[in-house]
Amino acid sequence: MIEIRGLHFVYNQSAAGSGAALKDIHGDIRRGEFLAVIGPNGSGKSTLARQLNGLLLPTAGTVKVAGMYTNDPARCWEIRRRVGMVFQNPDNQLVAAVAEEDVAFGPENLGLPPPEIRRRVDGALRLTGLGAQRLQAPHLLSGGQKQRLAIAGVLAMRPCCLVLDEPTAMLDPAGRREVLQTLRGLNREEGITVVLITHFMEEVLFAHRVWVLSDGRLVMEGTPQDVFDRREKLQAVNLALPGAVELARRLRNAGYPVPANVLTADELVEALAGLAAGR
Repeated sequence: MIEIRGLHFVYNQSAAGSGAALKDIHGDIRRGEFLAVIGPNGSGKSTLARQLNGLLLPTAGTVKVAGMYTNDPARCWEIRRRVGMVFQNPDNQLVAAVAEEDVAFGPENLGLPPPEIRRRVDGALRLTGLGAQRLQAPHLLSGGQKQRLAIAGVLAMRPCCLVLDEPTAMLDPAGRREVLQTLRGLNREEGITVVLITHFMEEVLFAHRVWVLSDGRLVMEGTPQDVFDRREKLQAVNLALPGAVELARRLRNAGYPVPANVLTADELVEALAGLAAGR
C-alpha cells in the first residue's frame, strides 16, 4: 500500500542548526494490515503520519502510495483520496451543524450526485455505529462519538487506508474503546488499511505489526509480541510495557508459569484462573 525509502525530513531547512524530524526511514505498509506506530514525545510520529498522504513531502527519499509518489503534484489529490487522515482533536475536524451533514461534506465537495452522497453517508454512519445519532448536533456527542464521526467523514471519501494521529489522546477510557472497536472492525471486516499513531502502549495490542520511532528513526519493528519481548530496548527509548504484559513478566520471574504470549488483561486473568484451577 505504502512504500517508504530513505525518508528524511527537516521542517525548516533554511534555519541554522535545524535538526531532522525523520532520518533515513525505510519500510512498507501492507494493504489490509493494522500498523501501530509508537514512540516517545518528539520521536517523529506525527511527522511520519503527515508524510503518508502528502501533507508533508520528503526532504530526501521517497514515499509512494499505491505506486504514486507523494512529491508528484499531479498525484496529490488521488493520494489523499486513497489515504484519509484523522487527527487528535475531533472538534477541529467537524464542520457542520448536523452529524450526517458533516459526513456528507467531503462527497458534496467532490460534486457527487445526491443519491451517491446518501449511499456514502448511510454506509459511513453504519460502519462507525452512528446511525442513531445522524440528526444530532456534533457538539452534543461524546468525545468518542465525535471522533467516530470524524472517521465517518473520511470513510465517505472511500479511502483504502486510514492514518490516525493519536485519535484517542483526548478521550476517556470509554471513548477510547469505542474508537478502537471501530478501527478493528473497519480493518477486519472492510479490509481497510489502518495506521494508528499512538502513545498508549495498550493500543499496540490490536495491531498486526508495530513500528517504534525514536529521535526520528525507525528503531524497531515486528509483531506486538516481538516488540514487547525486547523490554530493555523499549526502556532505552523511554517506553514501558503495557500493564498486563509487565505483570505477566514479573509473575514469570517469581516462578509462576504464566505463558509468554499473554498480552492483554483478559488473557492474564484467564491464565491465572487456569493456574488456580490446576492447584
